[in-house]
Amino acid sequence: MLPHSSRTDAIHAFQVMRLLARARELEQQGRDIVHMEIGEPDFPTPEPVVKAAQAAIATGHMHYTPATGLPALKQAIVQFYRDRYGVTLEPNRIVITPGASGALLLAIAAVAETNKTILVSDPGYPCNRNFVRFLAGRTKSIPVDSTSAYQITLQHLQTHWDEDTVGVVLASPSNPTGTLIPPEQMQAIIQFVRDRNGIIFMDEIYHGLVYTDNAETILKYTDDAFVINSFSKYFGMTGWRLGWLVAPEEYVTAIDNFAQNIFLAAPTPSQHAALAAFAPENIAILESRRIEFQRRRDYLLPALRELGFKITVEPQGAFYIYCDCSHFTQDSMQFVEDLLEQIGVAITPGADFGDYKASTHVRVAYTTSLERLVEGVERLKEFLR
Repeated sequence: MLPHSSRTDAIHAFQVMRLLARARELEQQGRDIVHMEIGEPDFPTPEPVVKAAQAAIATGHMHYTPATGLPALKQAIVQFYRDRYGVTLEPNRIVITPGASGALLLAIAAVAETNKTILVSDPGYPCNRNFVRFLAGRTKSIPVDSTSAYQITLQHLQTHWDEDTVGVVLASPSNPTGTLIPPEQMQAIIQFVRDRNGIIFMDEIYHGLVYTDNAETILKYTDDAFVINSFSKYFGMTGWRLGWLVAPEEYVTAIDNFAQNIFLAAPTPSQHAALAAFAPENIAILESRRIEFQRRRDYLLPALRELGFKITVEPQGAFYIYCDCSHFTQDSMQFVEDLLEQIGVAITPGADFGDYKASTHVRVAYTTSLERLVEGVERLKEFLR
């Protein structure tokens, strides 16, 4: 038998990708599938971004950029933080990466260590724990539920932080629940972690897709956090594979070294395209899409409740609703497979996001048109009846 590392067993596939592959098979067979599973906006890349990419490619200057990114794009991000949040950053702290996953990988690599622990929420985005394991660190999952809006709180940290803990991963808005961390809770967490010489990894990739309260960047309150962001969600550039990391000053050199060695640089055409992402005409397009996402949420949330799904916390952002499906099943994996095979509705099982009450929860994404969401709800109504 050929050699295998222990991480080949420790890191598992996304169930949602398996379900998506099966949904595509069914579509090839002529079945009509309502996609409410994948976390990818259904809108095309905005035209100003596409035109910027085409213009840049036409020049022929598609060489490597510096490892940490195109200087003009870093400056554009600096201006974006100043305009949107009133936060001033130094451009050297910004690293342009191949997707937000590239940013998360660099940040975790700077801190993860054998026999050291990073705290993550359960449920939470699966790559958080998998990247720590990939880099030989340890994770400790903190069960969260509706009583804390599915967010890690100061009280959780007081209970779970120990002498081996070096950091905590937070997300606001979060995947799979779409909830925010209130500013006062965020400030309390920052002080707790600072007092223990720890580090915060803050996932802000759904910033911009917020429908009730404004989402404040953690950088408003501290410079000592890694902030992960992306051009995929709000900016609608999923396939361009582009994200960014804001690193604390003392990690900048190490992050630059990591980037040089791991991926050299983010895709050059994507970086030139992203220069147009912050233009006023493009932001206007994105804001109209945000309003459409809110319209979908405002339809789907009461519709799912009426069907019998228990949803005790209203999602404030992102494009997901995390549902308790215990009224229908104690096996959410089998439940979502039955929905796909029998009625052609694709949603995501709780197992993709952790272990805590995973078998009685599902995630429903409103990343398809309102008309298709209505169709999906009608099919669910017939199935559940």
